[in-house]
Amino acid sequence: MTVRLHAADGFELPAYVAHPKGAPKGAIVVVQEIFGVNAHIREVADGYAAQGYLAVAPATFHRAKHGVELGYTADDMQAGMVLKTAVDGMPAPGVMADIQAAVDYAAKMSGGKVGIVGYCWGGLLTWRAAEMVTGLSAAVPYYGGGSTTDEEIARHPHCPVLAHYAEQDHWIPLDTVEKFKHAHPEVEVHLYPADHGFNCDHRGAYQEESAKLALRRTLAFFAKHVG
Repeated sequence: MTVRLHAADGFELPAYVAHPKGAPKGAIVVVQEIFGVNAHIREVADGYAAQGYLAVAPATFHRAKHGVELGYTADDMQAGMVLKTAVDGMPAPGVMADIQAAVDYAAKMSGGKVGIVGYCWGGLLTWRAAEMVTGLSAAVPYYGGGSTTDEEIARHPHCPVLAHYAEQDHWIPLDTVEKFKHAHPEVEVHLYPADHGFNCDHRGAYQEESAKLALRRTLAFFAKHVG
């Protein structure tokens, strides 16, 4: 189902919501890649709902363009990068206000703790949310592009963080991942023999073994910190 979220600045945006069969044991906010809240992201949210969580996937491109749902072609990649640049360039708090709205909604509707997981650009936003968004009990960024720059490494998360990176990721150099690990010994960091986007079974970079292992670790992390 789709709901409307209301950010603190009055902005309204849609979010895909997946409900568990019974009472939720907590909630997970799912933050999209640069391809919108597409079929893959909806499937990810459905997967967390199947694990007993209320899952909320906000449309984090909505401030730049409505109804974005891209595939994984080169043209889609280019379109997504343009939208990402537009949203990232907005005055603060920008998209973080939308993620805060999703967290607030998730907490209210689930009656429990809230975790956040994000992929690619969503991974970067998840890392930022761990510092900037209130009400989070855990954060899991997957291969957050840009999360290992000096500016992002300087952040101080206010909730437990589990971070997944890929050894063959040409977007995130391994030496910067090591720098991130050194700066944040409190963060649980895992590396996988895979490429950027290894969790997404809609794209060629999908690496089933790594995706399954990362998900097992993520579910265990959320079970510990969210419920």
